[in-house]
Amino acid sequence: MAVGKRIASLKYKELAVLSGIFLKHPLYLFPTYKATNRTVKICNQLYGTLHHEDNRTNAFRHALWNYLICNFCLPVAGSVEKALIWSKKITDLHERLSPNSALAKAMDLHNNRIGRELFSSSFDKEIDIVPLLQLRTKEAVKITSLKETEEVMTNLVFIDEVRRNQ
Repeated sequence: MAVGKRIASLKYKELAVLSGIFLKHPLYLFPTYKATNRTVKICNQLYGTLHHEDNRTNAFRHALWNYLICNFCLPVAGSVEKALIWSKKITDLHERLSPNSALAKAMDLHNNRIGRELFSSSFDKEIDIVPLLQLRTKEAVKITSLKETEEVMTNLVFIDEVRRNQ
């Protein structure tokens, strides 16, 4: 299980920070975990291991993850705004704790925001988020600098093309 392995790989300080957040907000633990597992399962089914690279499929994963965290946490949060705040808080923490380059972090934060915006604009509608995000993934913009990440407002972004030999 990818989520369990990631948690097991955390250093003591990182685990303490993560534990502290969930101790303050224990009702968010299960829906966040469920959203994370669902995201990984969908991405593995659609893309195999390709979504672990800094490519279009990774952009899909980050947007879906944020959308699903908001969706699964909404009943606990009680409002869209609180669900959005929680999703941002937990996924920003993930980026802060990850060993990514500055550009990869910026890419992930950007795609996280896109997922939250999709949730915010559609939470009260019946949409099938996976096909919608697959379309958005095809329209993703390749970036090479932090500045480009800031300039692209509505598209998903990625750094590398998918390696065909994987």
